[in-house]
Amino acid sequence: MTTPLWQPSPQRRQATRLARLMAEIARETGIAMGEYADLHAWSLANPEAFWRKVWDLGVIGEPGERVLERPEAMPGARWFPEARLNVTANLLRRQDDAIALVACDERGRREPLSHAELYRRVARLARTLSELGVTAGDRVAGLVPNSEHALIAMLASASLGALWSSCSPDFGVQGVLDRFGQIAPRVLIAADGYYWNGKAIPLHDKLAAVAEQLPDLERLIVFSFLDPGSPPTLDRLPGSLNWQKALENDATRLECVPLPFDHPLYVLYSSGTTGRPKCIVHGAGGTLLQHLKEHRLHCDLGEDDVLFYYTTCGWMMWNWLVSGLAAGARLVLYDGSPFAPTQASLWELAAREGVTCFGTSARYLTACAKAGLRPGHDHDLSALKSLLSTGSALPHEAFDYVYREIKADLLLASISGGTDIVSCFALGCPIRPVYRGQLQCRGLGMAVAVYNDAGQPVTGEKGELVCTRPFPAMPLGFWNDPEGQRYRAAYFARFPGVWAHGDYAELTAEDGVIIHGRADTVLNPGGVRIGTAEITRQVEKVEEVLESLCVGQQWQDDVRVVLFVRLRDGLTLDDALRQRIRETIRTHATPRHVPAKILQVADLPRTRSGKLVELAVRDIIHNQPVANREALANPEALALFENLPELQQS
Repeated sequence: MTTPLWQPSPQRRQATRLARLMAEIARETGIAMGEYADLHAWSLANPEAFWRKVWDLGVIGEPGERVLERPEAMPGARWFPEARLNVTANLLRRQDDAIALVACDERGRREPLSHAELYRRVARLARTLSELGVTAGDRVAGLVPNSEHALIAMLASASLGALWSSCSPDFGVQGVLDRFGQIAPRVLIAADGYYWNGKAIPLHDKLAAVAEQLPDLERLIVFSFLDPGSPPTLDRLPGSLNWQKALENDATRLECVPLPFDHPLYVLYSSGTTGRPKCIVHGAGGTLLQHLKEHRLHCDLGEDDVLFYYTTCGWMMWNWLVSGLAAGARLVLYDGSPFAPTQASLWELAAREGVTCFGTSARYLTACAKAGLRPGHDHDLSALKSLLSTGSALPHEAFDYVYREIKADLLLASISGGTDIVSCFALGCPIRPVYRGQLQCRGLGMAVAVYNDAGQPVTGEKGELVCTRPFPAMPLGFWNDPEGQRYRAAYFARFPGVWAHGDYAELTAEDGVIIHGRADTVLNPGGVRIGTAEITRQVEKVEEVLESLCVGQQWQDDVRVVLFVRLRDGLTLDDALRQRIRETIRTHATPRHVPAKILQVADLPRTRSGKLVELAVRDIIHNQPVANREALANPEALALFENLPELQQS
């Protein structure tokens, strides 16, 4: 039996909201609820009763009598068809002087907002948007840093029933147009600039170019972020409105329009690395319910908690983060480089703000380990109760690092889901042990399985991660896809009637989940399927390697594995280091995992949320065009993979 790295004390376990819910269900049904697996099984067998329990965790609104129509339809089921609610009312449930959020950035800016002040600003912006003609179903877009302005704009839009859609300000003009150009926003809310790694980056030219090419845009509202004490310069942005002017009315009451459960709330975007981004439409009720479940039950968040997630407004984790207000948690928003002005900036932030739930990416944690940071030794993390990681599979060694150098008594939750469901399929569980390399559990109410190529469920074998039954956070569909053809093709073509998520995964003997990479990047040398994460996590054990990426190259009627490594500054890949990398892989994986070629590159291409882009590299080395370079944070890195002599066919 695998030894856990951590498990909750009996007292901590008993005090969780999850344990209290299990006890409540046991009393009501007479069904034994000794372990998480019992509750998970009950949630699948009784979906209507379970999701009504989630509603009762604190949703403000009218649920109606019926919970689920057409439960057999996948897609096509409809949740809470009679319900009426508004997400803004749920996130602004308090109007007192307690702190609702603290907005920080790499410059040292710290802006606390009380619940009362947040409510006041949302009410005033909502009135301005209403006076501009914004109504239910309109789109309001944001080119915004992760500041209080983004949250206020989203809440004001949602109060009216408008859809909110945001991009990080580091997107190029074409990247913004590829997204906002599809949804035709009526209003664009933007910063006058942002900071990254100590550098101020103005946005005036970008905003002018974007606004000019959005024909349905009626008003641009700009806030000052470069110098918050001064009004933004608007002379190059004719017809634009100063954010402060937009908040100068005397609104004191916010009218939140009651809306159907499946009224659209967000438009999020696929990465766009294989073509024009898909515009994924998420419903208000499903998003709220799923986030409330994950925050209250899986993260055990309440009014005494401080929630932080390092994210931009272009990643779905921002949408997940701000829903923490509905669970009563205080939010910490941060904008800028995670390593500016010091390598330990985020840990300093966590200590200063008393963060209890700290969220980040697997890449950030591995970078901290490589940099030799010891956050738990150098900072007061006594308040920290849980640490969440997503974006890619968290390497086994990163689990060791967290418990050795961050905190020994800590729930480490590697979580996985995505933009497609703006939430998680597999995530943390406060009453279960943490096992090295594993996501603790499948989400409550989520019928997650792993299918082999024949469409059969398997345990202890690798295959495609699927969900076999409807759940409330399924997208409403894709924008401009009225018949749902692209939506069905994206998720239901592989296994009809079953959601195929595209992750290459494995269910473990401990009832956890291991993510081995994306299914579309699985390697197949000699007919053996290998997840890319199986290789890269071994490679990154090597001290000299900062990060790595591997792809399959068509070679002599087969596939060979090619590994690219980025080394520490000043180091060069020589035969001795290549051999050590090969031996590490062979020893800790199998001889079949050993790459045929190992090459050094100065950089690896990644999305703006930090995910390495294997498909783009695979296309480059096969002399295929990369469909959408604008989707990458560093598209110039692709040139490093062109016409490499070591990869040319003889």
